[in-house]
Formats: sequence, structure tokens, C-alpha cells
Amino acid sequence: MNFGALRVYNDDVVQPGGGFDDHPHRDMEIITYVVDGQLTHRDHLGNEGVVHPGEVQVMSAGKGTVHAEFNPSDKPVRLNQIWIMPRHKGNKPRWEQKPFTREQRLNKLLPVVTATDDGGKADALTIDADATLYVSTLEKGHKVTHQAKNDKVYLFVIDGQVTVDGQPLETGDQARIVDATKVEIGATKDTELLLIDLK
Repeated sequence: MNFGALRVYNDDVVQPGGGFDDHPHRDMEIITYVVDGQLTHRDHLGNEGVVHPGEVQVMSAGKGTVHAEFNPSDKPVRLNQIWIMPRHKGNKPRWEQKPFTREQRLNKLLPVVTATDDGGKADALTIDADATLYVSTLEKGHKVTHQAKNDKVYLFVIDGQVTVDGQPLETGDQARIVDATKVEIGATKDTELLLIDLK
């Protein structure tokens, strides 16, 4: 919790038939990335959809929204859910989701969520925050370099093993990096990761 604008980073597993009943949110940018399984979203605005592996969902709670999330399948669902504080309060609530393929993120950092005013990333979803979220599937032996745009970088190893600027990290580990101009990431095993560049 509380690394710059990053309020919460949850790595959750929801069992079959389980989930979260209707509950409210306000003034928060909530990003959900499904790793395995299926997650159904329903909100008071009439939005409803199923998020599959590799898909990203953005819910801008704005001035207030009520939603529910549940696992309708017979298998567990694993998801990463990220809460980022918005730049402005009282925004109009909105919801959107988009699939991204393994090929799109293979051996590179793929931007999947970016700031609303950050041009040049038409394929990414947007949030009202100075933050960009990247996902990556790194094969063993491959490396990527992230050129930091802001003064904080948060990295979470969803699965696998990497070195981050020479420091080893494994499944479930995180790195919080401050005032770096670039971050070197190398996979020592096949790895899935999520990186957030933020203020």
C-alpha cells in the first residue's frame, strides 16, 4: 500500500462460485489483470462483462460506483488488482476492458494502461493518473530495459524469476524503485510480470 499514487496492489485467488458482493468505490482508478480463470464484473451503471486471462479491465470509480465481482466458473481465478489514486475527484464513473495477447507482450514491456492525456498509445486503456502499466511475458534469458518516465517504478513478479538491476526476484516478489532513469530486467526463468511507472 501507498507507494506514490499506488494505493493497493492485490494478488488474489477467487475460488469457484466465490467473489465480492455489491460494494461501493469512490475516487479511485481500479485496474484488474486476470492471470488465470475468469472474473465477471457487474456494476450499477449496467456494465457487465467477463474478464479472461490476458485481459485488462479499468474501472474509474469517480464520484461513486457500486459493483460486484465473482467467479462463475468451476476453476479458481487468479487476478492482480491495482488501485491508483486519480488526479481529480468527482469524475464521471466509467468502465472498459480489453484483451491483450501473449504475442503482444512476449519479451517486451507492453503498455496496457496509460494516462488519459498520454498520446501515442492508442491501444492502451486510460486512467486519470500519472501512471502507465506494462505487462510482459519474458522467456528465460531475455532482457528488457524500462526507461522511467516518472520518479517511481513498481514491479511485481506474477510468476517466474528475474533480476531487477541485478537483484533477484521470484514469484510474488515486488520491487519499489525510486529516482531511476532506467530499470534493467532479465529473466532467469520464464516469467510473467507487471510494471507500473508512476508519480
